[in-house]
Amino acid sequence: MDGFSAFCYDALMLMKDSLRQVAIIGPTASGKSALALEIAQEYEGRILSLDSLAIYREIDIASAKPSSRELTTVPHDGIDILAPDESFDVLRFVSLYHEAAAKAARQGKVLILVGGSSFYLKTLIEGVSPLPPIAEEIRLEVKTLLTRPDKAFERLQALAPDTAKRLGSGDRYRLEKALLITLQTGLEPLEYFRLHPPVSPITEPLPIFEIETDRAKLRERIIHRTDGMLRAGLVNEIATLESRYGRSPQSMKAIGIVEVLDYFDGRLDYSQMRERIITNTARLAKRQRTFNRSQFQDVIRSDIEGLKKEIGKILA
Repeated sequence: MDGFSAFCYDALMLMKDSLRQVAIIGPTASGKSALALEIAQEYEGRILSLDSLAIYREIDIASAKPSSRELTTVPHDGIDILAPDESFDVLRFVSLYHEAAAKAARQGKVLILVGGSSFYLKTLIEGVSPLPPIAEEIRLEVKTLLTRPDKAFERLQALAPDTAKRLGSGDRYRLEKALLITLQTGLEPLEYFRLHPPVSPITEPLPIFEIETDRAKLRERIIHRTDGMLRAGLVNEIATLESRYGRSPQSMKAIGIVEVLDYFDGRLDYSQMRERIITNTARLAKRQRTFNRSQFQDVIRSDIEGLKKEIGKILA
């Protein structure tokens, strides 16, 4: 945990008795953001986005980001934090949670966690192992190693063979983290994490509410949202992003972006691009529903109107 996150965590501990929070999950296009806004307005809340794309500046249409009016009406955290070519991981998200929770507690507001990236919520609940402080010379050494990923992986194999065996050579992000830990501590990352088990930052009850939506209705919502994004200028937004950042950043591999890039390359015509976005979004929604059902226990599930009533019972 960095110094600022530690400060936020200490502040949260001092104010934890006043923190109220809820989480709203559900498949993409199910109406989570609209429900969160309504709840926030009715019960004096601030929203923490659980969205892996909305965290990036300039990716507005593709992420279905709240409008500027909505962002002004209700305070939001976790939106417009990074440039599209910056990296984002769960440790950064945990830091964002600390900051948002401290603000909500200090202001006497309800913290509403909402979004489709439920992996971040799962990480909050289960906790993460804090990384060791990394010396600048170690960071520079790893950065140099990663200019030759094959050589970097060979180095990991020599220093931490058990970790390398599980990792594989193609996962650059985890390769970097493994090298940083190994070179800094002299330990296999597996051993380091055994000695430093995960700690959850959540200290207060966090009831979880999941939107249930009929599949046919959800597909209609996905079609409506896709058409709205295209009318709003999705193609132009992706063209601008590509010209500024290229295609290599992880943010440029999201649904709604890769299909437009295929359209630019001539692999899809406009109609095929639209249909591919709809199809891939529907598949994502199915994966999200499966993940939520398998990973979260004691979840209150209902349609939007039902969830309004259930959330009201807790917050009223």
